[in-house]
Amino acid sequence: FEQSKGNLIACGGLDNVCSIYNVQQQATNGRAMKELVAHDGYLSCCRFVDEGHIVTASGDSSCIYWDVNSGEVLKTFSDHTADVMSLSISPSNNNIFVSGSVDTTAKIWDLRNGKCVQTHVGHEADINSVAFFPDGNAFGTGSDDSSCRLFDMRSYGEVNKFASDKITCGITSIAFSKSGRLLFAGYDDFNTNAWDTLANSSQCAFS
Repeated sequence: FEQSKGNLIACGGLDNVCSIYNVQQQATNGRAMKELVAHDGYLSCCRFVDEGHIVTASGDSSCIYWDVNSGEVLKTFSDHTADVMSLSISPSNNNIFVSGSVDTTAKIWDLRNGKCVQTHVGHEADINSVAFFPDGNAFGTGSDDSSCRLFDMRSYGEVNKFASDKITCGITSIAFSKSGRLLFAGYDDFNTNAWDTLANSSQCAFS
């Protein structure tokens, strides 16, 4: 969902295509405004940078930065070595995004030069979800290793890990509260837990 004007919605899937819809036009024809075709694998995630640009993540191990209006590929990011499962655009600088991959790493990318500027390690299995902390200086990850982690880009490292011996399944999605105090995580066992980002990392705030 493009949030600056609220007119565009994007989706993708096993057809390897990112389809862009204009909600103002849906009542008349129901067809995609634009179809973005270049990935060689399924689309796992797509996020608008602004109304004219979007970034997609794919099972072909790459992310692509697109011009929405022309459908042109502006840059391709291909440093991951396995499926890219999730991405998030920085709330403080939309030239920066983070991606999480089956290769167990999270990477920070700069849209301006098309390069990976940081690689964060620590997870022991697939990273399924990434989300920026509200201030844009850190990001969270959720993994099949049953843990969520908080990485700070300023210190270039992991600053907290959220896991419990009672939780043995993977995480499918994460999201921060508006203040960043809580990290919400959805699990394969159909439960959602909330972690206090400032507290003991083995104790859920809510479940």
